[in-house]
Amino acid sequence: MITAEPLNSIKDDHVQTDRIIDSYQGKEKGPLLLVLGSIHGNEPAGTLALQELFSMLRAEPQKNPNFIFRGRLVGIRGNLRAIEKNQRFIHKDLNRQWTPDNIKRVTSTSIESLDSEDRELRELIHLIKAEIASYQPKEIILLDLHTTTAYGGIFTIVSDDARSISIGLSMHAPVIKGLLKGISGTSLHYFNTKNFGIPTSAICFESGQHQEPMAVTRAVSALVSFLRAAGSVQPEDVEHRHDLLLKTHAESLPTMTKLVTVHSIKKGDNFKMQPGYTNFQKIKKGTLLASDKNGNILAPCDGMILMPLYQPQGDDGFFVVKEINI
Repeated sequence: MITAEPLNSIKDDHVQTDRIIDSYQGKEKGPLLLVLGSIHGNEPAGTLALQELFSMLRAEPQKNPNFIFRGRLVGIRGNLRAIEKNQRFIHKDLNRQWTPDNIKRVTSTSIESLDSEDRELRELIHLIKAEIASYQPKEIILLDLHTTTAYGGIFTIVSDDARSISIGLSMHAPVIKGLLKGISGTSLHYFNTKNFGIPTSAICFESGQHQEPMAVTRAVSALVSFLRAAGSVQPEDVEHRHDLLLKTHAESLPTMTKLVTVHSIKKGDNFKMQPGYTNFQKIKKGTLLASDKNGNILAPCDGMILMPLYQPQGDDGFFVVKEINI
């Protein structure tokens, strides 16, 4: 059993009251659903979608007297300090800090000696532990909502466990397998059964380009699909428009892909992506993709490009994926 201080007794350096977007708990016991929005401060779509979802949930019982919600849903703002500045991060990428050693460091070190993202991580960890201690769930599911700098398709990033893959497929967007092997320290790495002692799964949903208005709408539909897949709402309570929206946007995209390679960026590389690349755009080996201080960067193989970087901050220049069978 995970124990922690109640939320209302945690000191301000651990939890900020405006970090929780909202929460919704059903009368029937079910999973604890933790949804992160804006873990990158320049990605507002997830936070906006969560605000809309909570409004929908509160209105649903009046429209549908038979509506039943199972479990507890908590919407969480990720990087509060970066959100204020509309930046991906302040000192370092918060979604690369979720390693066991780093979490041990930030939760045991004096708050005064921590930088901005260290404090964000510390506050998030204490909030999450408090939610688990309070609700005592038999299952935890994390959904991390993101957008990308490039236009193109929506997609989900999954862990290797069957539950994560199943939920990812249910969201009607391409599923990316193996991506977590190309990067480290993400929220998806941290949220697993080993770390919590409770069956735990994690999924990331990318709903479009950062400033694309439809990115919020797609994230709302993904959230509704997520609630259904988690068993918190019944299939008959989900409007068909949510499935239709996601299916329509993903109809020309592969159902499942796997990571082939990632181009990592180091400080001082002066990485610059060639303009015009979009998610899932097909590329051939030898195609000019980007440049840095060492010269041109060519595609290492045939495949599809994913998350080409078109912003100053970021540790990954681009990913290359290939379609696979389910």
